[in-house]
Amino acid sequence: MSSFSWSCPCCLRFKFSPEEMEQRYKSQQIDKMIEKDKQALKRQVKLLLLGAGESGKSTFLKQMRIIHGIKFETQQIKEYQQVIYQNVLKGMQVLVDARDKLGIPWEDNNNKDLGANLLQLRFNNSVILDSRQFVQYAPTLSKLWRDSGIRRAYDRRREFQLVIKFFQIDNIRFHTHFYFLNNLERIAQPAYLPNHKDILHCRKATKGITEFVIPINNIPFLFVDVGGQRSQRQKWFQCFDSVTSILFLVSSSEFDQVLLEDRKTNRLEEARDIFDTIVNNVIFNNVSIILFLNKHDLLKNKVKDPETDIRWYFPQFKGNSHSMEDVQKFVLYLFTSVKRDQKKALYHHFTTAVDTENIKVVFYSVKDTILHRNLENLMLQ
Repeated sequence: MSSFSWSCPCCLRFKFSPEEMEQRYKSQQIDKMIEKDKQALKRQVKLLLLGAGESGKSTFLKQMRIIHGIKFETQQIKEYQQVIYQNVLKGMQVLVDARDKLGIPWEDNNNKDLGANLLQLRFNNSVILDSRQFVQYAPTLSKLWRDSGIRRAYDRRREFQLVIKFFQIDNIRFHTHFYFLNNLERIAQPAYLPNHKDILHCRKATKGITEFVIPINNIPFLFVDVGGQRSQRQKWFQCFDSVTSILFLVSSSEFDQVLLEDRKTNRLEEARDIFDTIVNNVIFNNVSIILFLNKHDLLKNKVKDPETDIRWYFPQFKGNSHSMEDVQKFVLYLFTSVKRDQKKALYHHFTTAVDTENIKVVFYSVKDTILHRNLENLMLQ
């Protein structure tokens, strides 16, 4: 004897009360929504930005907004303005302090008092500087920046971490301060608002996790940026679920610098050790990893500098220390050599995160890699 499952709407009303019918309908709608969400998640591209502190992750994320025409909100622009004011003032404080500790004389002795007064000011992230306040400091900043003693201190910035312990500021940010101090007249205008280039150069350490979705080719790209300082890395594991690709950023110019956290660990070696733990993690066996050897412009300047030699920090380097090609090959090898699975693809690009055109070209290539290698089956099924 065969059994029948009565499921047509006309029969269901004999089996269920109106209340049960309504509940059943709501349940079906919820199931449809859940399935729709699952399909949307499949289509979503999740890009995890990893790397040590100051490698350029947040700058890259800013570039993604600029390249894809997503405007910064008015409140964000005001926040960047305040960060820029702090960048400039803290940067000059460090230069004044470094000039003293390095024993560099003032060109103009009248600047001695100006420098001393500036050092008395205390700025932390909770202090909000508006344009009216910053304009008051601008004449002092301008005079100090014109002093050859300050300029000589800037030229010896690689020594800062050895002589400065009072200010919690990283010497690799000084290309940023150089940019802003050279634009001081414009920044000190009462009506000043940061442009895109200013926003790309301003620096504030990322704490916690920042997520931002950008629709690209009708596909939502979720960018996840996490702080790279040692104290922030325990948060990384929270972001490891459903990752499509990892963009690992390295400050390739840091071969002659040490960590702010302990003032002894070489920055490039620290970045390589972090990369080792990521590229060889079984969690990421099926995740494409793209290596961005960032700050290519700063690396180029260091390679040309006759007073800088990568062999002082990496004796195993055997090439011409003033050949950009040789240094690039060596820096790349430092990272590719830690990959244990030689079959696993590893893509790399030399980048300058503050250069919009460079990042635009690189990201178009990266986007194709991600879509073709990671999403082809999902998109076509």
